[in-house]
Amino acid sequence: MSAVALLSSLCCFGQNNVLTIAPPEKVTAKIGAPAQVKLSLELRSGYHCNSNKPADDYLIPLKLTWTAGALEAPEVVYPAPQMEKYSFSENPLSVYTGNFELVTKFKVAASAMPGQVVATGKLRYQACTDRMCLPPKTIDVSIPIDILK
Repeated sequence: MSAVALLSSLCCFGQNNVLTIAPPEKVTAKIGAPAQVKLSLELRSGYHCNSNKPADDYLIPLKLTWTAGALEAPEVVYPAPQMEKYSFSENPLSVYTGNFELVTKFKVAASAMPGQVVATGKLRYQACTDRMCLPPKTIDVSIPIDILK
């Protein structure tokens, strides 16, 4: 294996453990009604990621998107970011650190059938320290939801 390939795999493997998503609590929703789903995220100590509205256009935002299906996701509520000053930037950055939650407000389609469905989505982010940034990463997210009449 070449040194570049080895470094690449170590870099990407390391990021797998930088951001973790806790398994969500059991979710039930009624046909035609709204439902909220909380995702609890944790960034490893010493890392941050840009908020959903980063301070500069060139920064990669944290973004959660959902695939359309029996559930529509009209809104994702992001927590208030922290404004942190890092040595590599003249201005404070809008970031998340530690533990934080994303809340998705779903609406169950009137045409949905009762039973269990799986909401699928993608969480995109870039984890950084005060000295380096890892490559951007996208994590697949899936949440089982019991749909009731």
